[in-house]
Amino acid sequence: MTGSRILALGGAHVDRRGRIHAETAPGASNPGSWFVEAGGGAFNAARNLARLGHAVRLIAPRGGDADGEIVAAAAMEAGVEDTPFTFLDRTTPSYTAIIERDGNLVIALADMELYRLFSPRRLQQRAVREAFAATDAVITDANLPAETVAAIADAARNNAKPAFGIAISPAKVVRFKESLPKLSGLFMNEAEARALVQSEPDDPRRWPDLLRSVGLACGVVTRGRHAVIAFDEAQAVMLAPPLLEVLGDVTGAGDALASGFMSAQLAGRPLGEALRQGAAAALIAVRSPLAVAEELEPDLLARVMGLVPDAEMLS
Repeated sequence: MTGSRILALGGAHVDRRGRIHAETAPGASNPGSWFVEAGGGAFNAARNLARLGHAVRLIAPRGGDADGEIVAAAAMEAGVEDTPFTFLDRTTPSYTAIIERDGNLVIALADMELYRLFSPRRLQQRAVREAFAATDAVITDANLPAETVAAIADAARNNAKPAFGIAISPAKVVRFKESLPKLSGLFMNEAEARALVQSEPDDPRRWPDLLRSVGLACGVVTRGRHAVIAFDEAQAVMLAPPLLEVLGDVTGAGDALASGFMSAQLAGRPLGEALRQGAAAALIAVRSPLAVAEELEPDLLARVMGLVPDAEMLS
């Protein structure tokens, strides 16, 4: 596969997940274990895309601390060109979660203040302008402020480059609201789609119509274990991926789907095939204990696509 040049701007931070080993005892010390890895929607997608053979450049804010070194090491390991905005006196963004033995979330803390310093003004720097001019496509996420997301979409359009977005959460996806007509694709789950349209269809097959009505021309809506839906200006498709045992966890599965779908679209594949490739990338992700599966590569992706059925065309 001939890779594209891709510019990723957005979340690149550290995820910490603490799992309690026994029954949760509120207000007390609980035996458990920690798992620490790099994360962030744009960064997960960047690493997946690099593993699929694309030349990926990452621009994200970072602190001058040990967490920043974790992100830098993860970028190097995945083959991503890492060009951060570094704030030596700040801490790198992080997400810390405490999880019960059965996998349910007890509480989480998101320290994402540094992303607020990624202002639209930073896109005017010469190196960033040159990065937009040299890339084939742009991907960003809703960790960034709404005005920065809008400026990224504008810069991509001014350079005649497709721009893709990752929703992140129902609270954050609304940061894309003013930019929806300028996006070439937005990846979201149903809760995030509801936050955008402020309603829910009586039939999930109507998600494309609702999202088009708020200005989005192309998007993907994941629905947990249920069929995923993708649409563009001309058509819509639905795909029920095979149910496989989850050996790791679902962290990063949506970012993997976005990466596989985007990679296929940049290669000129039709909507249904792009969705199949996205679903295959997500299957690889959920079989891994990591947010970005180390074994992901084009040949494996092609083999796993053999497990994914054809997409159903929606009227």
